[in-house]
Amino acid sequence: MKQQHTPKKQVDIYFDKYAESHQNHTNELIHWICVPLIVFSLVGLVWAIPFPYIKFLGKYNGMFNWASFLIAFSIFYYYKLSPILSYFMLLIVMAFCYVITLLEQWHTAGGPLLWQSCLAIFVLSWVGQFIGHKIEGKKPSFLDDIKFLLIGPIWLLHFILLRLKIKY
Repeated sequence: MKQQHTPKKQVDIYFDKYAESHQNHTNELIHWICVPLIVFSLVGLVWAIPFPYIKFLGKYNGMFNWASFLIAFSIFYYYKLSPILSYFMLLIVMAFCYVITLLEQWHTAGGPLLWQSCLAIFVLSWVGQFIGHKIEGKKPSFLDDIKFLLIGPIWLLHFILLRLKIKY
């Protein structure tokens, strides 16, 4: 009896390539902390860019910002790779958006501006990432291909889904 070989999905090919530079346990641990923080802070930084008043949006002005476009693009990209991963990422990003609104409320109560908080998180997280890759001894995947900036978050998420026995 001949075994049929199922070709790998594109997302799994990306995961395999991404994993090549993420073999060291310490680097992986750093990624589990820093990658979500980078995604969060990036959404927050883009959210903080002033968005114009657009008359046709009417009462929905204020509900859209530049981060809406970033989120839509990334979720669409994830959807093309794996609908299930995109749904879970959308839930995660929605939680991030909620925390971003809390940071905005903190600012109105006297805390730092949203962009300041997010910039600090962004810089510290990237420093952590590069420390992890220094420990790993391999350069980050995105230096070879920029799309790996988008692959990192779902690479982590796919481990959670595997553990939960959810096919992606």
